[in-house]
Amino acid sequence: MLEDCSGAQAGPRVLKYVRFIRYTSKMAPQAEKTEFVVDDDIRKAGLLSRRKPSAAGSTAEGPVKMFTKEEVAKHDRPEDCWMIIRGKVYDVTAWVPKHPGGSLIYVKAGYENTQLFESYHPLYVRKMLDKFYIGDLERPAGAIAEPQWGYVEYDDDESESSFYNTMKRRVEAHFKSKKINPRNHPLMVFKSFFILFSYAASFYFTFLWCSNTWLCALGAASMGFFAAQFGMSIQHDANHGAYTDWLGLGYFMSLTLDCIGLSSFMWRQEHVVGHHAYTNVDQQDPDLSPGVSGKQADVLRMTENQPKAGFHAYQHIYMAFLYSIVFLKSIFLNDFQALIDGQTGVVRIARMTPMETFFFWTTKAFYVGYMFVLPALYSPLSGWKIALLYVFSQVFIAWILISVFQVAHVVEEVEYHKPTEAAGSLGGKVEKDWAKAQVASTADFAPGSLLWLHLTGGLSCQIEHHLFPGVCHVYYPEIAPIVQQTCKEFDVPYNCHPSLWAGLQSHFRHMRKMGVQNLDIRLDG
Repeated sequence: MLEDCSGAQAGPRVLKYVRFIRYTSKMAPQAEKTEFVVDDDIRKAGLLSRRKPSAAGSTAEGPVKMFTKEEVAKHDRPEDCWMIIRGKVYDVTAWVPKHPGGSLIYVKAGYENTQLFESYHPLYVRKMLDKFYIGDLERPAGAIAEPQWGYVEYDDDESESSFYNTMKRRVEAHFKSKKINPRNHPLMVFKSFFILFSYAASFYFTFLWCSNTWLCALGAASMGFFAAQFGMSIQHDANHGAYTDWLGLGYFMSLTLDCIGLSSFMWRQEHVVGHHAYTNVDQQDPDLSPGVSGKQADVLRMTENQPKAGFHAYQHIYMAFLYSIVFLKSIFLNDFQALIDGQTGVVRIARMTPMETFFFWTTKAFYVGYMFVLPALYSPLSGWKIALLYVFSQVFIAWILISVFQVAHVVEEVEYHKPTEAAGSLGGKVEKDWAKAQVASTADFAPGSLLWLHLTGGLSCQIEHHLFPGVCHVYYPEIAPIVQQTCKEFDVPYNCHPSLWAGLQSHFRHMRKMGVQNLDIRLDG
């Protein structure tokens, strides 16, 4: 039996054999005549089934075709979408228009997708991969010469009784028993409307109505708070495909991030593609690594694997200023720099579709229009007061977001991973199962608190979010006991701070330690 993404079962399978000639174009020069097996249920879902490879490394048509990573990387757009999962290459182009998760299917087209695929899909979806299989990834004979972003592998346990498979079965059974679609919760509509209305009202009060400086400052703080809620409670779920089944609404809500100045497209590249696949992995996690090479000392040193400089001894002091301007820097520099460079941090960004390009520029113009032009024309305040209030609101946003995100991964209790060189590896190997690594490199805070759950958009339950990013954050308290129990059974440490304040203290202690720690690391150049 087959199930769709809402959990509904398809009807009996009635096999029909057909011949299918693959579409040939300049973007798919590898096209060839291939036999497919199609059944009624698969046809309804829009899937075409290629005969899967045998254990001997050959298909019914002959030997398995081998592809280099450079060949796969050329197929990196929606209309020509390949991906690598567990060393096998899949052409999922035909499924892109029908993918329940929308653009998430090509967010890392042409690259390694194992971790993203496993964390976003139920167990039964693995069986559907055979229908898109076209060959295997060619591996080098020796150890890697230089780490390559996006090709780091984990020492995963693929057995049915493994840690992650056991946990996924239990979580899926929980939602199925309650007949719940984990990607959709009716509370999100009300919550989103409340946040959007409150942000708009705060902006109007601050910049277009009030003339009292101190009241305007309160309004700016309110605006900053609700802008942070855009980031944590609305767009975060939407850009993870965990907001709704209606793709149009989901995409629209993902653009709420653009409405407060940041690009949701760039955020998906950095956060979904980079951070979630390689959490706390040196030179792979864009939230952690100073750069691609890792040879130059960055302004902040977050792990002992990173180069150390003398000024790091003061980072626990000056990082307060850096955290204050991080949102402003992202709005006015990072997005445009990523567009020019073709990468954000260590993450190589995917090609923008025409629609994504349109929304990138129109939302930037919209932000400038309402945030700067409207107050300049209609505000009762002077220009310098408008500027100060704007900066204050952005600093307020930054501190809220930094406080929540840094206590999740950059604290004393979590692990930081450094890939090792390995024969046959394209970018190194993390000597740990991916799911176990996610738990080890993440920390929750304020367990059981519904207040913090909603104030942070579920980010107080970071472990649950990283293991199940496609689940709406309102459901995290339901799956937290399952996650904790499975961690206990498999002897996987579950990090949790009793409060946000305890997590912040741990973060500052960790940063001070990384700044003064005397390590014998030489900087190149």
